[in-house]
Amino acid sequence: MMNSNLSRVFLKAMLLTVGLFGAHEFLTGQVVDREDLVRSVSREVASTMEKGRIPSASIALVAGKEVVWAEGFGYSNLWARTRAKPETVYLIGSTFKTMSTYALLQQMEAGKFKLDDSVNNYMKEFKIRGEDHENPVTFRHLLTHTSGLPGGFVAFPVWGDTVPPPLNVSLKKMMKLRFRTGSRVLYSNPAFTLVAYLVEQFAGQPYKQVIRERIFEPIELDDTDFIPKGDMEERLSIPYFYDRRTGTHKPASRSKADVWPAGVVYGTILDQARWLIVNLNHGCYDGGRLLSEAVFDQLMTRQYERFSGPIHGDWLNETTGYGLTWWISEYKGDKLFAHSGSVNGYTAFIVGNLDKKIGFAVLTNGDKVHSHLFALALSVLELLDRYRPDPMN
Repeated sequence: MMNSNLSRVFLKAMLLTVGLFGAHEFLTGQVVDREDLVRSVSREVASTMEKGRIPSASIALVAGKEVVWAEGFGYSNLWARTRAKPETVYLIGSTFKTMSTYALLQQMEAGKFKLDDSVNNYMKEFKIRGEDHENPVTFRHLLTHTSGLPGGFVAFPVWGDTVPPPLNVSLKKMMKLRFRTGSRVLYSNPAFTLVAYLVEQFAGQPYKQVIRERIFEPIELDDTDFIPKGDMEERLSIPYFYDRRTGTHKPASRSKADVWPAGVVYGTILDQARWLIVNLNHGCYDGGRLLSEAVFDQLMTRQYERFSGPIHGDWLNETTGYGLTWWISEYKGDKLFAHSGSVNGYTAFIVGNLDKKIGFAVLTNGDKVHSHLFALALSVLELLDRYRPDPMN
């Protein structure tokens, strides 16, 4: 029996079997049809999985309001030899932060607060500690990782005897600044846990209920949730990490976290594609609007020019900076928005070209493979930019 290591030979054989592995290369600027697009993207995905030692990946390509193509590659369960599909369920990680931001900004549109208001002014149960009253933490700081709040979290095994404490109990321990507000960027999961708490306070409803009713349901994210529904469990991928010492994949432990609103959320690539469609179409989905055009413009605008440069590694260049949660970049004259996600044994990435209205999303059960997915995303966007639908289809 083949061990859990997805070898180069196996990956190539798998793609040859489905007729997708080819040597055809495209010239720069050459228009491609759907068959060419599928073949080329499949080759890029296979190469990325090989380099990153990724057991499975589910991907989606979006143009305008349509999903151009979605597919699964590799095994979502290596032991059972379960092939990944577009319906396979993964943890989507911090890509969910962008959805939580919509829920908060909806409350802003309802007149509950302004972006540059002091957050502490709206908190009664506890306060952010260590704050300079002349330089308070604002909502804009929370959404750009410039609040000064810490970045870490505590994990709890899903099958363990302990569970994360209630949201307000966790936050009381986390709400102490590590550095002066606005002085630097520090990716903060507690900041987005606080976002969830504030959404709950403003809406007067449980946070999960708000997200399900105002984000998931309007855009038909039927396979995205904080706890996998029964039919989602049947399609749940296994998280893996690659053991370089043995050259094999090993299952990673499933965990919850005290910062669960920051990204402990399950979903499929088809739902991620719908989320891309919302953002490529300025906050609209199927005739409905989640955010006003004015607020959407703020969402997609870099907030602090002095905090420019690569985010999370070496992705893109000095044009990159935070909008409101989304990374915003200029690439060949176009505006890109993007976000990654990573939870023990899973890595995700979502990116859209706002000017050309094309996008790419990928979910994997590979551990900490961000750099590989970033490179894949740019390659796929280049291919998708050259795609022209066959008028006969």
